[in-house]
Amino acid sequence: MEAETYRVVVNDEQQYSIWPADRENAPGWADAGKTGTKEECLAHIGEVWTDMRPLSLRRQMEQQAG
Repeated sequence: MEAETYRVVVNDEQQYSIWPADRENAPGWADAGKTGTKEECLAHIGEVWTDMRPLSLRRQMEQQAG
């Protein structure tokens, strides 16, 4: 059985997920430049998504601190 190919996707809040490579992205999600097996994609997300807070929350916290 051949492993399904996935791609890493990202939304406007810079939150990451995986999506089957043979399907159109869900609304609001864009390609993040990585495709591979489920495990490869999840490993990539683990490397690049180091701050789980949504972008809007990070910006709000920066404004309050500044």
